[in-house]
Amino acid sequence: MHENNIETNESLWYPPGGILIWMIVLVEVLTFSLGIGSLLYDKSKDLNTFTFMQSHLNKTFAFWNTVFLLTSGFCIATAVYYRTKNNIKFFTILLSASILFGFAFLFLKFYEFREKWALGFGLETSQFFSYYWLLTGFHYLHVVVGVIILFIIYLGRKTISVDNLEAGAVFWHMCDLIWLLLYPALYLIQ
Repeated sequence: MHENNIETNESLWYPPGGILIWMIVLVEVLTFSLGIGSLLYDKSKDLNTFTFMQSHLNKTFAFWNTVFLLTSGFCIATAVYYRTKNNIKFFTILLSASILFGFAFLFLKFYEFREKWALGFGLETSQFFSYYWLLTGFHYLHVVVGVIILFIIYLGRKTISVDNLEAGAVFWHMCDLIWLLLYPALYLIQ
């Protein structure tokens, strides 16, 4: 038990949020890394086609989505800090901001998806767009789950344990990390 009645596990070997969430993070990061590795390998075999297809992506949207996710990640990390200090007011404000930036990512990404679909760039358009839809679509689902987790945290904000809060924050940071791998692989690397 930590001061101010906030539960925490102080063990040196116990990771924030618990071992299970870190196992999930490891599996998810490995899965996305394999997908990105496959994308880069196939791109190296047909660079001109991949680069041409990549030119149809909206780099401005991707940049702003990166800003939204990283800002949201900063907000949840700072919210965890304020929760450990038992400052519910700042915890709630930062948690709310994290959720809003998560929604901003989802909204802009959905708009990008709709734009690509309307232009005829579907899953079967090319090998590049198969990777685009599978990788970004799978990441989008992770962000949806992450926003739901953040909202559940919001609903229990006055009674949530630090361990459960940290588990939710770790999942959210995993979404950040995966996006930081996808963003350059899909949008930037020529």
